[in-house]
Amino acid sequence: MGHGPAVRRRKLGEELRKLRDRTGLTSGEAAGLVGWHQSKVSRIETGRSGVKPADVARLLEAYGVRDPQLRALLEALADSAGGAGVDWAHAYRGLLPTQYRDFISLESQARTARTLETSVVPGLLQTPSYARAVTRAALGGLPPDKVDSLVEVRIARQEVLRGDPPLVLSAVLDEAVLRRRVGGPAAMREQLRHLLELSALPHVRLQVIPFHYGGYVGLTGPFIIFSFPAISDLDVVVIDHLTSSLYLERREDLEAYSAAFLTVQALALSSEDSLDLIARTAREGPG
Repeated sequence: MGHGPAVRRRKLGEELRKLRDRTGLTSGEAAGLVGWHQSKVSRIETGRSGVKPADVARLLEAYGVRDPQLRALLEALADSAGGAGVDWAHAYRGLLPTQYRDFISLESQARTARTLETSVVPGLLQTPSYARAVTRAALGGLPPDKVDSLVEVRIARQEVLRGDPPLVLSAVLDEAVLRRRVGGPAAMREQLRHLLELSALPHVRLQVIPFHYGGYVGLTGPFIIFSFPAISDLDVVVIDHLTSSLYLERREDLEAYSAAFLTVQALALSSEDSLDLIARTAREGPG
C-alpha cells in the first residue's frame, strides 16, 4: 500500500527497468546512451527520484520502444508520479488536497474503473446540483466560491467518459445511493434521471444492490479499482477515508478486491433491472 505519487513512481521505475533488461543494457550503459550518470538511472528505477516525461521519452528511445500506447502511458505516469495531474487541474492546485490530485491523475490515465458505492453517486456520474450538495455536506464551512471550484473540478473529471478512448466504468450502487435525498427531492430526481442518461453510453454499466439482499461483502465501505492499458501491474485499489486515501497495489490486495467486485456484481440486479429500479425511484421520489 502507499501514497499515489510514490506508488506511480515506483511502478514507473519497475517498468523502465524491465524495458532496459530486455535490451540487455546495464544501468550504466543506458545512462551513457542518454548522457546521464548511472546513479540517475538507478534512482529512477528504484522510485527514489521523480522523472520528467521528456526524460522517460529519452529512455524509451534508447530502449527501442516504439509502441505509441505504451510510450504515452509511461510518459503520462511521469507526470502523475511527480504529482502534476491532468492539465486542467493545475488551475486548482492550491485548492485540491494532495490525495485528491493523486486520485485525479489515476482516473485520467486508467482504461477501466470498477467501483462499489454504498452512500453517494460516484463522482463521474454526479450532476452539478448533486455534487454541490455532497461537497457542502462533506466539507461543511467552506465559502461558496471554494464549493463552486470543487464542483467545477468534479464536473471536469467527467471528461474521461468522453475521451478517445473513454474510461470504461462499471459501477455497483447500494440502493441507499438512490434513496438518500442529497440536495432535496428535485436535485435527487434530476440525479436519477442523469444516471439513466449516462447508462445509455456503451462504456458505462450500472447495477444496483437492492435493500432486500441484506449484508454483503463491501457493505462497510466503498472502493474503486483502476486498471491501465498495456501494463496490468499498474492496477491499484483506492479506498477513501475522511482525511486521506489508501492506495493498495499488492497482488493479493488486487485479487481480493477484484473478487469482491465480482461478488457484488453477481449479487446486484442485472443492468436492465437496475435501470428499471432507478427509473421507478425517479418517478416515485427517493426516500
